[in-house]
Amino acid sequence: MNQPIIDRDQFTESAALSIETITEVHHWCEGLFSLKMTRPASFRFRSGEFVMIGLPGDNGKPLLRAYSVASPSYAEELEFLSIKVQDGPLTSRLQYIQPGDPIYLGKKPTGTLVTDALLPGKRLFMLSTGTGLAPFMSLVRDPEVYQMFEEVIVVHSVRNVAELAYRELLESKLEGDPLLEDEDRARMIYVPTVTREPFRTQGRIQALIDDGRLFEQSKGPQRFVPEEDRVMLCGSMAMIKDHAADLEKRGFEEGANNKPGQFVIERAFVG
Repeated sequence: MNQPIIDRDQFTESAALSIETITEVHHWCEGLFSLKMTRPASFRFRSGEFVMIGLPGDNGKPLLRAYSVASPSYAEELEFLSIKVQDGPLTSRLQYIQPGDPIYLGKKPTGTLVTDALLPGKRLFMLSTGTGLAPFMSLVRDPEVYQMFEEVIVVHSVRNVAELAYRELLESKLEGDPLLEDEDRARMIYVPTVTREPFRTQGRIQALIDDGRLFEQSKGPQRFVPEEDRVMLCGSMAMIKDHAADLEKRGFEEGANNKPGQFVIERAFVG
């Protein structure tokens, strides 16, 4: 049974937070959902950035968590992808949110998972696990990304097939996107992989890298090339640390907003 609709009187707008309204909720599977909310006219963000969203806490103070924006920068609404944690302070309540409910939105998006932190290159690999796909859903629909790279390869690893959020949209090569040209969409490559159920591609991302399956659809080299390839990582802390170490062994250097490199991670989520 859904919990009671959230009382708007519990919310207090501030210099750091606006009060927005939920417009749509989609439950992908038992443990995964996405939500859309109104977007203030003044809200601007770079594709790949994150922002704080949340609800009033038991003590009356805002209970906030960092979420990557999953919607493209031109969208009229803001979309976020979330797991459901039954005993989580925020997601235990957020998963029951309904259209029309209020929600807090931070006014200052930020982050390192942006193209500004990458050197120019030929291929952009976006390696994600679970809800780590969210920032890449924004980036993959950004026309500027296709001006920077010849191929944009989105890799999403999950345990079960039902967790492949946005699968239909990605398999259609972003059909119906209002800003992407057909030639851009043709250069977007989607590589979903599942670790605990039968699927056309099975195994962790590292296994796909090691045996070459990650590169099968690419017209470029069937391996990572530090001089040409750029990589973004988003997922669990263990996944990010393992892949960052692997990339550094291959000759990649991590980038930042003030010093672009060959791969980037979201430092805020790693700790």
